[in-house]
Amino acid sequence: MTHAQLLKRIEALEREVESVKSLLAKVSLPPRRTFRDYVGMFRDDPDFREAMLLGAEYRKSLRPKADGRR
Repeated sequence: MTHAQLLKRIEALEREVESVKSLLAKVSLPPRRTFRDYVGMFRDDPDFREAMLLGAEYRKSLRPKADGRR
């Protein structure tokens, strides 16, 4: 590839990069969500409450009993 051909390709790439940059400048991203956006999300959800109870029951079943059994 000659020097002139390389320069043409570089110029084309630079135009393409500028085009992409201008498109990105027009796009606005939604605000980043934090944990605070999710707090209380399942407050009154009976399915979530049941899942939490089942999880607690399962974890309790994994604890050793007083006589050393599970």
